[in-house]
Amino acid sequence: MASRPIRILGLDPGLQHTGWGLVEHDGYRLRFCAEGVVSTHAGDDLHHRLLALHQGLARIIAEQSPDEAAVEHTYVARNPESALKLGQARGVVLLAPALAGLVVREYGAMEVKRAVVGNGHAAKEQVQAMVRHLLPGVTFKRADAADALAIAICHAHHRSTRNAFSAAVAKAAAS
Repeated sequence: MASRPIRILGLDPGLQHTGWGLVEHDGYRLRFCAEGVVSTHAGDDLHHRLLALHQGLARIIAEQSPDEAAVEHTYVARNPESALKLGQARGVVLLAPALAGLVVREYGAMEVKRAVVGNGHAAKEQVQAMVRHLLPGVTFKRADAADALAIAICHAHHRSTRNAFSAAVAKAAAS
């Protein structure tokens, strides 16, 4: 499929901890590259936390050189103030790879679980176990990083399908 592996950066947005995970996908196989978390300090002003989040993601993107990024949709219904802050953090998480010129795709939590485990209602432990199975030798610093790797895996699966569909449409249009 691909002439060289595509490096996919998965991102799990959070204001306190944003997980990130990088995988390579050659069209057939996945390979673990790196994972981690960008953390902010709860006592800092919101604008400083958002800036720290952006700077951390920009550094990771510069160091890891991903080709594409995938971000999880976040759903928070509990506290409106928390939802607004998370939404602002998510905006930074979407903006950082876009500013670096990366293709950015978004996936819902159920879509990620379905792509990784085969069940949209899978428990976190099931998702983590499947990520370990798909990426042998991986260890997670935090659950946020495991979630980010699952998002990257989801994108790899969807990317293959999207590319096959686009190729079929192009071929049909050329006929």
